Amino acid sequence: MGSKSNPPGNRTRSSLSIFIVIGLCCFFYILGAWQRSGFGKGDSIALDITKQTDCGILSNLNFETHHNDVDTEPIKPSEPKIKVYKPCGVEFKDYTPCQEQERAMKFPREDMIYRERHCPRDDEKLKCLIPAPKGYTTPFAWPKSRDYAHYANVPYKHLAVEKAVQHWVEYKGDVFKFPGGGTMFPQGADAYIDELASVIPIADGTVRTALDTGCGVASWGAYILKRNVLAMSFAPRDNHEAQVQFALERGVPAVIGVLGSKNLPYPSRAFDMAQCSRCLIPWTLNDGKYLMEVDRVLRPGGFWILSGPPINWRTYYQTWKRSKEELAEEQRNLEELAESLCWEKKYEKGDIAIWRKKTNSAACSKRSADFCDATDFDDVWYKSMKTCVTPYPEVSSPNEVAGGKLKKFPARLLAVPPRISQGSVPGVTEESYQEDNRLWKKHVNTYKRINKLIGSERYRNIMDMNAGLGGFAAALESPKSWVMNVVPTIAEENTLGVVYERGLIGIYHDWCEAFSTYPRTYDLIHANGVFSLYLNRCKAEDILLEMDRILRPEGVVIIRDEVEVLNKVRRIVRGMRWNTKMVDHEDGPLVPEKILVAVKQYWVASSNSTSSDE
Repeated sequence: MGSKSNPPGNRTRSSLSIFIVIGLCCFFYILGAWQRSGFGKGDSIALDITKQTDCGILSNLNFETHHNDVDTEPIKPSEPKIKVYKPCGVEFKDYTPCQEQERAMKFPREDMIYRERHCPRDDEKLKCLIPAPKGYTTPFAWPKSRDYAHYANVPYKHLAVEKAVQHWVEYKGDVFKFPGGGTMFPQGADAYIDELASVIPIADGTVRTALDTGCGVASWGAYILKRNVLAMSFAPRDNHEAQVQFALERGVPAVIGVLGSKNLPYPSRAFDMAQCSRCLIPWTLNDGKYLMEVDRVLRPGGFWILSGPPINWRTYYQTWKRSKEELAEEQRNLEELAESLCWEKKYEKGDIAIWRKKTNSAACSKRSADFCDATDFDDVWYKSMKTCVTPYPEVSSPNEVAGGKLKKFPARLLAVPPRISQGSVPGVTEESYQEDNRLWKKHVNTYKRINKLIGSERYRNIMDMNAGLGGFAAALESPKSWVMNVVPTIAEENTLGVVYERGLIGIYHDWCEAFSTYPRTYDLIHANGVFSLYLNRCKAEDILLEMDRILRPEGVVIIRDEVEVLNKVRRIVRGMRWNTKMVDHEDGPLVPEKILVAVKQYWVASSNSTSSDE
């Protein structure tokens, strides 16, 4: 039997129905504007129609990579009143505004002050687009990116030469290869992590968040990812050119940073584990304040790993060109300092020593008398590091974990975090937390309808510029990607501790300044309410130029905000080589909150381009 054809009358009615639905979408968009003016009243039919139609798919935005159209000429304005942002000079291709070498050398060397954040004044900020280097191409997809990077993207051979015998990175034709080696793990990162896992409960989800101080090219963070542990790696921008840039090119979380005179930009009790693999931080100097800062960010019950001086000094004292007496004294001081922090040594063999922080102060055999007297140990942005010990939260019994016990990952991702259940975040209840999770699941499902590549290996490095409780990252959780959850320093509530209790990672930041990363390090940037938050605090233009700096060519931006704010944003980005599209809120065009989706065009530096600052 042949298939039945659709009668002409039915086809006509079907086509008419589609036409009516599309027409209603447009009609209700106009209706929404009319109602926002104050003359209309909500119509439930509009919401029903919007939910039944998929008007959010953007057929005219291409989210795929192509790299065919290499544009090295400034774009031309579509109309005279739109400001067009020209390319910066090729010399700015790796520009890091707050960690520039020339500015850094003007600051004191003691306590690594010159390696800390020193941002340009408003009148010094570039008003141009940072170019990609010639030949730039999309990084390899994870997990291949863990082991390989395109030379054209990070054209620096310094580490391949200086660290050749330690197998940090090798130069192979037009790619770099990362063998997984390290100064203190010559057998490779996997073997090193296996030894750690013989002492630390890594495999069962107890340990989820980690801090890697002085990370190099972040091979430890790269290899521990397959154990379902998220490491926040940091290293300064110094003579080891492009350490953090290599890490992010590999698809590994990292920021430019240093233990110096300021607190680390993380909340107290954030990390389940911290490690230093020959990071060369002088742990016992300055009365031990650097180790005290690690103690502040280490969760009760967390682990600290040290492989490097002074551990195994009897084997290495000649290689390190230091005397036995000096190193023996350094280790003795380190042991005493760890004990005063209420840490217990659990392991020392060969190059590795492991301590565990006690779960509460009642378990301490020796307590420090020098406790910090601050009341908010998470208020750390640009605050000077103090030589004092952060006290444990109070407990009601000797068996209680100070600050609250966490479930093992992945259960802790959606479980109510202790900071919320204990009422430490004003205005956030267990019910509002669960509602926030439901809301972000809905939002992320909408994003995936708009861009079907979200959730695939196409977007590895993701940033949430205003993370709140971490709902966006939780809804996206996947081995294919990770999210840098940024909590703005001016946010109404400090929620970064909640983000870490969920088993996610993040950082404090003020978006009036540049972020501590290299250009082209994020595949997707999400900004929820950022421009409303910073209204009248700093220029939207500067925030957008910074987003462009850290976004990879053909990367995606999703901005969720009030329609009036987004219209101003869209006007600015029309001169920034972004293709944009405005999309209605999930609940329909009557809702004043909208979604602006943008794709950064692919273009690279011209060899004869000059800087532009206008």
